[in-house]
Amino acid sequence: MKKLTKLLVVSLASLTLVACRSNTDSSSNSISESKKTVKVGILQYMEHVSLSAARKGFEEELKAEGYKEGKNLKLDYQNAQGDQSNLQTISEQLAKDNDLILAIATPAAQALATATSEKPIVFTAVTDPLSADLVNSIKKPGGNLTGTSDQAPIGKQVKLLGEALPKAKKVGILYTTSERNSEVQVKKAESLLKKAGYEVVKKGISSTNDVQDAANSLMKETDAVFVPTDNTVASTMTMIGQLSVQNKVPVIGGSTDMVDAGGLLTYGTNYKELGKQVGKMAVKILKGADPAKLSVEYPKTVSLHVNKEMASKLGIDVSNLSDK
Repeated sequence: MKKLTKLLVVSLASLTLVACRSNTDSSSNSISESKKTVKVGILQYMEHVSLSAARKGFEEELKAEGYKEGKNLKLDYQNAQGDQSNLQTISEQLAKDNDLILAIATPAAQALATATSEKPIVFTAVTDPLSADLVNSIKKPGGNLTGTSDQAPIGKQVKLLGEALPKAKKVGILYTTSERNSEVQVKKAESLLKKAGYEVVKKGISSTNDVQDAANSLMKETDAVFVPTDNTVASTMTMIGQLSVQNKVPVIGGSTDMVDAGGLLTYGTNYKELGKQVGKMAVKILKGADPAKLSVEYPKTVSLHVNKEMASKLGIDVSNLSDK
């Protein structure tokens, strides 16, 4: 009987130790999982205020959602500086080293799309993801890419131009011929401007080196200049703003950031908020959502934006403009 009692005591003690070890291992695994570092790559096509604002918004949203760099997040930011030859090399490296990648601007998204068909990619500042062959459809992307479009309401921008500049008859359009997102916007803007009764003059550029001469020439023969959300043009908006003042020809910008840098006004996208918007999508994917089933989103923050300092320099009254 004593032997049986001893055996029972030993058995119970062993079970208790096993249970304790099991609980300890479970707790350890939970802590390990909670401390897992998520690796997120960022490929920005070039340096300018709109794209940088989108990146900042994305990073802020990740932090707000609990992903903090140095704790459970490692960010790998790369900037191609507008050089097409850099894009593929950087894309391949980011696809290899990260769990998820953010592509900022159409060329960056296209390069990453060719680099990997497995790693999830979210894009932002892409005007037309369909024509850029990034997704199968807006509602059902169907692959490893989804994100946010920066498509601005060009119809409202044309209407705004008429309200601010009622005497304007000839409108110039400045854009980069190699940027697919610009081509899409220019086609739509030209159609809407002509429908509204304006004569349209287009000037295409191939690089930032062409901007000064093209903009100056365009302003000498038009009453106003429209610039789409074009990456190359956006990176030179400070210079374009100076030319605008010299020629007394206002510029209608494609985005709020472009207006702040040298334009007069726009009805456009807030890129920092757009970055936050795609940040929320990225978090969903990191938590298990399938990018193939996450619909592409359009800007949720679009509003009237006026550069009052520029209006004063140009002698244009913008007090009666309405955010409708």
